[in-house]
Amino acid sequence: MEFGVFILAQQRGYHQTSFEVINNSIEQTVVAEQAGFDTAWYAEHHFNNYSLSPSPLMTIAHAAGKTSRIRLGTAVCILPLYHPARFLAEVGFADTVSNGRLELGVGQGYQEFEFERFGCSIENASEIYNEFLDIIPMGLNQHTFEYKGKHLNIPPSSIAVRCVQKPLPPMWVTSGNPNLLGRAVRDGHNLFVTSLLNGNDAIRTLRGKMEGIASKEGKDLDKDVKFGFLRCGYASDNNAEIDAYLDNCRFQRRISESLKYRRAQTDDGYMVKEVPSETDLSFEQLRKNLPVGSVNQVIDKMLEEISILKPKHIALQTQLGDFDQKTMLKQIELWGSTIIPAIRKELGNREAA
Repeated sequence: MEFGVFILAQQRGYHQTSFEVINNSIEQTVVAEQAGFDTAWYAEHHFNNYSLSPSPLMTIAHAAGKTSRIRLGTAVCILPLYHPARFLAEVGFADTVSNGRLELGVGQGYQEFEFERFGCSIENASEIYNEFLDIIPMGLNQHTFEYKGKHLNIPPSSIAVRCVQKPLPPMWVTSGNPNLLGRAVRDGHNLFVTSLLNGNDAIRTLRGKMEGIASKEGKDLDKDVKFGFLRCGYASDNNAEIDAYLDNCRFQRRISESLKYRRAQTDDGYMVKEVPSETDLSFEQLRKNLPVGSVNQVIDKMLEEISILKPKHIALQTQLGDFDQKTMLKQIELWGSTIIPAIRKELGNREAA
């Protein structure tokens, strides 16, 4: 079982500067490597405080110089917002300066707010995304390539800086579209999934959905598909700490949904207001749904969720809202020293049995 940290780089208010948010991201990466995490993942979003991570590939290039072992992933690059030639060149560069530690997560995007400001149509996102998936292996493997599609056209071109990893870095796909996930399975890519802030019933439903997608492509989900699970979790005997983490989890969902469904409110065109919605869950519900509580409670809940979903990778959300940085760094260390080893030991015992 692999474990990663998912770094969203959020700004909950102007009491956080962009300098602080970005530097907290890098500090969490360094501490995650020291704690033994396998991967650090970086988001991509634009034009508001939901995430201050405009280029996960740039973040990886910087983090590569601060680390030596931990793998560094994009979660995800929003492909329709890129020119494919520049994207391929930057992928090659990021994999080179990280000495082959790049995990390449890609997606089609969902926030129309972003697409409008890049002059892109979100209605074409799926088609453009699929053309990118045609181009990526060509551009990263062929000395010279060209492509003529409905949306993307590249004359004969060569990417100067080649990837260290051959034939290309591991690719991860996230989408709510079963057809796009199905293509990822056919192409042999890894998947990223989430049940948001919901509990075991949602995880069971997610497992069934994944099995159906794999089966449709003639694949066995457990044998043929590697997929990761994005999850919120927090271990502490301090209830105030847990509530603060859950409050930031709920903040993240409120802002994400308001942007996705175009109901975001802002006074200055940047800082999105946190507005309660009918989909909100209470702290009591969140405590029931998520692996939060004492160390033993978190371990038990994680093992329960793993037994249902059977992922190969868990990505723990560590940078949400304005949660205290020093407290989160200690949390990352706790997962590395205690929680992850305990989970791996129990999974090993179960496999042996």
